[in-house]
Amino acid sequence: MTGAGVSAESGFATFRDTGGLWEQYDVNDVASIEGWYRNRKLVLDFYNERRAQLKDARPNAAHEAIAALERSYDVDVITQNVDNLHERAGSTRVLHLHGELTKVRPENGIYDRTGSEAEVIDVGYEPVVLGDLAPGGSQLRPHIVFFGEAVPNIEKAIDLVMKADILLIVGSSLQVYPAAGLYRYAPSGCPIYVIDPKPVPLADPRVTFIQDVATRGMEKFLQML
Repeated sequence: MTGAGVSAESGFATFRDTGGLWEQYDVNDVASIEGWYRNRKLVLDFYNERRAQLKDARPNAAHEAIAALERSYDVDVITQNVDNLHERAGSTRVLHLHGELTKVRPENGIYDRTGSEAEVIDVGYEPVVLGDLAPGGSQLRPHIVFFGEAVPNIEKAIDLVMKADILLIVGSSLQVYPAAGLYRYAPSGCPIYVIDPKPVPLADPRVTFIQDVATRGMEKFLQML
């Protein structure tokens, strides 16, 4: 499981840290479903900026170390991040809980009952503006799970955690639900490793804390393995 901290060393702005995006923007304006309906242009502009920033970002050593685990382990990555740095580093099975920055979907688009994505369009790093319409005629919106919306992939994530032999959590403050509660689904004998530079309020006897940034923390984790 990864959060914003795994991408911070790639220069991709996090949301909650000091100097993060939430100090520059009101979350209710740019990342909530109410904000979308209130001012679509503002929301589109915000994610256009993030997309342009992502184009110039590069996977860091933590992304690469996670991808390299596939050489010896059966690895699934569950990420709260909307960037594509895990994929660009070589991870082949990545489940995005909160959507993907390089994709858009119709404003009236839905997920089917199995959680499969419907009508999702990959725009890469190109901007999306008011008047850019889906084939069905509705405004295109970011393929992002806004605050106030359900998390369609949470059931898939639960299933993956329930099968884990080892659960590694990198760069997540474990403050955003429902993702923050996923570790509870790990089997009783599953060791849990948490890598984050700040203390994470997690009281569980299965947890080993590695208090460091993602790149150095992954080096220490690999030594433990």
